Amino acid sequence: MRSPTFTAMILAGTMMIPAVSPAAPVRQIERLDRGLVAVPADDGGNHVQWRLLATDPAATRFHLYRDGRRLTTVDRSGATSVHDKTGTATSRYAIEAIGRGGRSAAVAVWGAGYLPIPLDVPAERTTPTGERYGYTANDASVGDLDGDGRYEIVVKWYPTIAKDNAFPGYTGETLIDAYTLDGKRLWRIDLGRNIRSGAHYTQFLVYDFDGDGRAEVMMKTADGTVDGAGRVVGDAAADWRSTPADGEVDQRDRTGAKTLPDGRRVAPLVGRILKGPEFVTVFDGRTGAALATAPYAPPRDAASLTPTTAALAETWGDGYGNRSDRYLAGVAYLDGSRPSAVFGRGYYARSTVAAWDWRGGKLVQRWMFDSAAPGNAAYASQGNHQLSVADVDDDGRDEVIYGSMAIDDNGRGLWSSGLGHGDAMHVSDLDPANPGLEKFGVHENVRGNGGIGAAMLDARTGRVLWTKPADTDTGRGLAADIDPRHPGAETWASNAPDLFDVHGQPIPGGRPRAANFAIWWDGDAQRELLDGNRIDKWDWQTGRERPLLIADGTESNNGTKKNPALSADILGDWREELLVRSADSRELRIYATPFPTTYRLATLMHDPVYRLGVAWQNTAYNQPPHTSFDLARRLTGK
Repeated sequence: MRSPTFTAMILAGTMMIPAVSPAAPVRQIERLDRGLVAVPADDGGNHVQWRLLATDPAATRFHLYRDGRRLTTVDRSGATSVHDKTGTATSRYAIEAIGRGGRSAAVAVWGAGYLPIPLDVPAERTTPTGERYGYTANDASVGDLDGDGRYEIVVKWYPTIAKDNAFPGYTGETLIDAYTLDGKRLWRIDLGRNIRSGAHYTQFLVYDFDGDGRAEVMMKTADGTVDGAGRVVGDAAADWRSTPADGEVDQRDRTGAKTLPDGRRVAPLVGRILKGPEFVTVFDGRTGAALATAPYAPPRDAASLTPTTAALAETWGDGYGNRSDRYLAGVAYLDGSRPSAVFGRGYYARSTVAAWDWRGGKLVQRWMFDSAAPGNAAYASQGNHQLSVADVDDDGRDEVIYGSMAIDDNGRGLWSSGLGHGDAMHVSDLDPANPGLEKFGVHENVRGNGGIGAAMLDARTGRVLWTKPADTDTGRGLAADIDPRHPGAETWASNAPDLFDVHGQPIPGGRPRAANFAIWWDGDAQRELLDGNRIDKWDWQTGRERPLLIADGTESNNGTKKNPALSADILGDWREELLVRSADSRELRIYATPFPTTYRLATLMHDPVYRLGVAWQNTAYNQPPHTSFDLARRLTGK
């Protein structure tokens, strides 16, 4: 993808930039402040960092102040990162972009090395069967909810009895909170009894969809959802959860089933939600109040609000919601200028994806894609446990990469590789020698795709660049530039003991033990490894991981997935911050790098692919965000 030409406009309080060139559509981006941060440095003093904006002139210079006096001036080539060796724990810093506005408010040093954000832990609740359950903080996202240039944090609360779709039972209600960086809770949304809780049910989008400079929140809702102002969506008394009286249903796979004497395999329905109305709702980011609600699309069954289990099985492949209730969500600039919300349903067999616009106070469906529609047979069974969004055909408008397939900006199929479903994928300029973007992914149905466990594809066409074999489901895989000796990203996955270069050739010395998240942390041009609550550096000379951060007293999310609440460039310079919950979920902790860097780069949140990656990061099996460009090449020129 070509580097954007950043010629800024101000439109309705939101900055706009051409997506590809001055002739391309003008793309909305966030107006952000400098995000100034100071943390104790590992070798004494303080590390101070701040944002360079994509709209800043290349020659922008900065004055850095400590305790009201100018500490240093950063010239036009200097990094927005300073190691103040004589700074103390009581120092306060401010930044000024020379000629581009006044001095920022002063900030204190994060004394513990992280910023604690107190959380309001929900009280315990009880299921209809008398089972008590509590809550843990789970996935998070960010958006400027009030238009002041600072991000707020939106956090999902996960019931301790949440379940995967494959399993029956009551799951408790999912709650969504918003907090300022100062720790003030703005609102709470209770999605209610008619939304099941689990990794595949609630994907929430935090983004400024209408371009007014303030982010909204969009997600799937149902009867009984209570917004942040206390108002109920739909019918407050409705309870669509299946009870023991609803019995059991024939199923088409083996998960969670039991075998009857006649040989039939059946799945229990208790606690599942297979009937009733479904909605998509836009919430005001400042108050949590519902602004608009529409019937959810893609629907579970277009013919009836109360479909039979046989009808669901015929439509989706099973009658108990294992396939029909797997949701994905993301944000895409389908017209090249304004963001649309994208909601998906299903990916094991049938895949349906709908795009929605929030414009001028109206919620309107833009298009819907359905793999079951005539002519779309090649797109069946190609979905992933997550999606990605990028302009893969370089026309200034985004496509949706939905696993082993891509949907064009107009809602029509762009390509299908036929490699089938997978648990992880990564889209970026992974191979700088191949024009445009690439997609690396791992695959589950190796019996159906010719024994392929991992593959690198051209993201524009779906053309397979290279593959690696497997005998069984390849559950984990990662693409990240961790070795400076080789151009582009290195890849590794659970189907092989090797680390591969971008051409699929093994790199001697083995691979990292974890294939989870990646994070830009220590200041060089390579990416580091994020797994659970620790960050490691891959030592390519010894073939070992070297710890850089262990966030003691914190926990990761989503069981063996070991996801952070969020990893994203939400403060400081271009490096990423780590957001994790305390072990007791009483606070969210934001860790910022203590390492200086010599590299100058605009905030990653002004890169189109990266910012949308942060928006969809909380979707299902979370994956790290990637940039639209080869970051190491951008920094080093190599």
